[in-house]
Amino acid sequence: MTILNQSESLPHKSCSAVKIMLLGPIGVGKTSLLRRLVFDTFSYDYKTTIGVDLVSYDVELQDGRPLRLVIWDTDGDFGESILTSSYAAGASGALVVGDATRPQTLARMALLLDGFERTMPRRPTCAVLNKVDLVAPGAAELKPFGGRPVIQASAQTGRGVRKAFLSLAQSIQRDRN
Repeated sequence: MTILNQSESLPHKSCSAVKIMLLGPIGVGKTSLLRRLVFDTFSYDYKTTIGVDLVSYDVELQDGRPLRLVIWDTDGDFGESILTSSYAAGASGALVVGDATRPQTLARMALLLDGFERTMPRRPTCAVLNKVDLVAPGAAELKPFGGRPVIQASAQTGRGVRKAFLSLAQSIQRDRN
């Protein structure tokens, strides 16, 4: 387990913290999305996550309040079993990732979204389709997943990455109020 802490400059403000699960099959780019958010970097060197890595990241919500995201970047081999493990306990929401270049990952994405909502009722989720920059324009268009909007993202270019995490953070905060 690796623990990193990276925060935006939010001087003299205390933060409440929320736990976010980063879920999806192996190789969809969960860690790359996280590294793009936190460090604004992308690497072609692929290293699979073993177990879980933790990263905390502070954001400022639309209403000006700070919120600390404690992001649990999970091993894609867990599949749905992650949802009943101790790793998922206390999660406030989940960002579930699929790969635009591998359509078969979308079925796993749907299973993880449904499973999270079943095991963690009334906790927000965000569906993210990563690697949209690697497919032909329009090929990555997805209709909402069971009524959930899908955010198109690219860890390589940065497109949609911040939007995905902030969208989930806003939903979590809205549900907490």
